[in-house]
Amino acid sequence: MTYCVAMRLDAGLLFASDSRTNAGVDHIATFRKMSVFEQEGERLIVLLSAGNLATTQSVISLLRQRLEHEGEHLLNRSSMYDVAELVGRTVKEIVARDANAQSLGQGVDFGGNFIVGGQIRGEEPRLFHVYAQGNFIEACEDTPYFQIGESKYGKPIIDRVINTGTSLKEAAKCTLISFDSTIRSNLSVGLPIDMLLYRANSFAKAEPHRVTADDPYFNKLRRGWGEGLKRVFAKLPDEDWFS
Repeated sequence: MTYCVAMRLDAGLLFASDSRTNAGVDHIATFRKMSVFEQEGERLIVLLSAGNLATTQSVISLLRQRLEHEGEHLLNRSSMYDVAELVGRTVKEIVARDANAQSLGQGVDFGGNFIVGGQIRGEEPRLFHVYAQGNFIEACEDTPYFQIGESKYGKPIIDRVINTGTSLKEAAKCTLISFDSTIRSNLSVGLPIDMLLYRANSFAKAEPHRVTADDPYFNKLRRGWGEGLKRVFAKLPDEDWFS
């Protein structure tokens, strides 16, 4: 399992992903689930992945391999819509290939989900959720964020806080709290967390930040959030009928 979240805000884009994968309690490993493709000053494209690790890694590897050849690739598409469409076709290609090659493996889920976002010069930052079937939807003002993987524990805080006018700093704080809630409730999601903040129209070089178990800000945030919840809970009124 994994947990990834991305937001499309007026101020820019936020991407975050955990790095835990497991095939049972005895087989836990760390893999980066954030992939960055960029041409400084011209485009930034970020992919977050969840699902079958062999599928998602094959998709990323194939997308990188095709950068070296003629034809369609991530760095020559003219819009983020075209980028999302290319990722969707690549997902379908890999899933079909592996499912056919291993048709005897009954019950194996070859699916993989991706969040694809970024900005290409000439258009605004955009964000897409690409499904395992290859189709996709785009973030909008009413739905400015996407989650993939183990999303239910971290969703409530995002729903209460995030809108398109939220600053990147506030969004980052909310996202880390969302990850803390998920990590506390599901052992299949874990640190480190990779986070990337992109200011709209900056076309600056991507600088992802890795949040580890000893990160002082993250630990301060999770303590403050936990203690704050307890204080607020203690102040809520009791119902008369309960006594």
